[in-house]
Amino acid sequence: MRILIVDDHPIVREGLRAVLDGEPDLTVVADCGGGHDAVRLAGELRPDLVLMDLRLPDLDGITAIARITTAGHAAVLVLTTYDTDGDVVRAVAAGATGYLLKGCSREELTAAIRAAARGETAIAAPAATRLARHMRGAVPQLTARELQVLRCVARGLSNPETGRELFVSEATVKSHVMRIFDKLGVKDRTAAVTTAMARGILPPAEFEP
Repeated sequence: MRILIVDDHPIVREGLRAVLDGEPDLTVVADCGGGHDAVRLAGELRPDLVLMDLRLPDLDGITAIARITTAGHAAVLVLTTYDTDGDVVRAVAAGATGYLLKGCSREELTAAIRAAARGETAIAAPAATRLARHMRGAVPQLTARELQVLRCVARGLSNPETGRELFVSEATVKSHVMRIFDKLGVKDRTAAVTTAMARGILPPAEFEP
C-alpha cells in the first residue's frame, strides 16, 4: 500500500515514515509539508492513501483534501491534533475517509490506514462523537435568496460577481453572506460550503474547490 505523508513538521514526517515503512504491506512513496505539494504529488504519484494534517503553511488541509478526492487521486486519512466540530465536519465533507488524532497508537494508525485505503470509514471516537452531534443538529433554514447566494459562493464567485449574477448590490450580497455564516455557525466561505454540504443543504456536486 503506497502512502503520501503530508505534515508541516519534518520531525513528524520522519517519525511517521519510520513507523509505516516498518510495516510489511505499507510503503511511504513521498512526504511533503504543504497543501500545494500534497495536491501535486497525489496527482503525480497516485498513492493509495494520503495521510494529511489540517494545518499547513500554504494551501490548507481541507482545500487540499477536496482537490485530491474530487480528482480521484487517492483516499485521504486526516491525522491531526485538532478535533473541533468544525474541523471534523469540514474534513469529512471535503472527502476525507477517516479522521485520527496524533495521540493514537501505532496499531490504531496502521489499522485506520488499511481501512481508509479500502474505502472504509476510520474515525477516532472523539471525532466521531463530534460529527454525530453536529449531524443531529437542526438543519438551518436558508431563504431562497440566501440559497442562491450560497450556490454562488460554492462556485467560487466573489461578492461583486454574485451581485452581478443575481442583479443585487454588493452590499446586499455581503449582508446575505453574513446571515448565512450566522445560520450555519461558521466564519468563512469554505466552511459555509462544506457545512452546507454536510447537512444536505447543498449537494457535493455544487462545490468546486
